[in-house]
Amino acid sequence: MTTSITLVRGDITEQHADAIVNAANSSLLSGGGVDGAIHRRGGPEILEACRALRASRYGKGLPTGQAVATTAGRLPARWVIHTVGPVWSATEDRSELLASCYRESLRVADELGAKTVAFPAVSTGVYRWPMEDAARIAVETVRGADTRVEEVRFVLFDEPAYQAFAALAA
Repeated sequence: MTTSITLVRGDITEQHADAIVNAANSSLLSGGGVDGAIHRRGGPEILEACRALRASRYGKGLPTGQAVATTAGRLPARWVIHTVGPVWSATEDRSELLASCYRESLRVADELGAKTVAFPAVSTGVYRWPMEDAARIAVETVRGADTRVEEVRFVLFDEPAYQAFAALAA
């Protein structure tokens, strides 16, 4: 089965999907950008679930490139899949870690039985990953993934991000 890729310009917290992916920080305890928006709109249930993960399996935080799921709280989704993207570096190639965010999120989605997954442009905010390169890695990784997810929706916050993904997802 081929996973369809769709693009949406908008707010990921408004997406009706089985799972939405959170570009989280390793603490899982809410931050800025997409992470802060998901926690604010999703309500305290998401933070409680993240605290439980920190108290059990992820005492030192979620490693970069990994993914884990929690409830979606008040969001119009069933689950939030938290993944920690790498900080972009001009001197070290961290592309594999960024690709791992997408692969691992899809692996978790498969474990949950999710058929629709909405992704932000992971690592392109405060982690400064150049949008065109992030889009290339995201689209190539999703296209090459062995997953039962039927639809991957890239939810892009602004027009430049949308255009970067549109150039590759056609």
